[in-house]
Amino acid sequence: MSYKVKTNIFEGPFDLLVYLIEHAQMSIYDIRISEITKQYIDYVEDMKNADIAVSSEFIVLAAALLEIKSRMLLPRSSDESESGYTLEDPRSELVQRLVEYKRFKAVSDMLRMQEERTCLRLEKPQEDLTEYTGEPDEYLDLDIDKFRTAFEQFLLKKRRLDEIRRHHVRTEKQRITTEARIDDIRLFFSHDMKEADFKELVHDESDKYDIAVTFSAVLEMMKERTLDAEQKYVYGDIMVRPTEHLLSEEVDAGAHS
Repeated sequence: MSYKVKTNIFEGPFDLLVYLIEHAQMSIYDIRISEITKQYIDYVEDMKNADIAVSSEFIVLAAALLEIKSRMLLPRSSDESESGYTLEDPRSELVQRLVEYKRFKAVSDMLRMQEERTCLRLEKPQEDLTEYTGEPDEYLDLDIDKFRTAFEQFLLKKRRLDEIRRHHVRTEKQRITTEARIDDIRLFFSHDMKEADFKELVHDESDKYDIAVTFSAVLEMMKERTLDAEQKYVYGDIMVRPTEHLLSEEVDAGAHS
């Protein structure tokens, strides 16, 4: 059974081999096999001298390096390129294994760092909050006749509320607007105006509601005997005049001011 041997900073034979290659500033694709083999075997011997149990994987890789070294000593054919690898290059398989090892080691380092960051996080266990957020379902125990009666009462109540709301809005709007228009008419006649055409009191003659509100304000002031109005013929102009009541109110207001 194989097992992992960690010596100092090295885990396994390929970790040591990659370290030696990078420390010697070699390209992984152009390994000086004789130099690196010597360094590797020396390191394995140092491990044995230090009474460190050497894994068989280290011995196997050392043997593979010696084999590659011996094959590199064999003469090559003259037509092979001196700079590039060929299919017969003894280092090709070793290079592929080293590239794959470095790739998996990088992934392993990334996962280890992720694990360390995850261990620093504290998570609160999920709690059952249905006791506070869950709302029990409510069921109506009604037959069809009781349900129809309840629904009809609901619709009747809704219609009454809508009518009351519309009446309140209409009445409130009219009351406020009429009172405001009365104040406007009082202000109009406060500038020594003895008589005016009804049209002069209307703010917007194209707005029927404005005309109606102004007319309602005039009628209210006539009821209070602060205005008089006269129309000499049907559809004729309506002339409006302030009464003595309105003039006396203005005088009293001026004296108090």
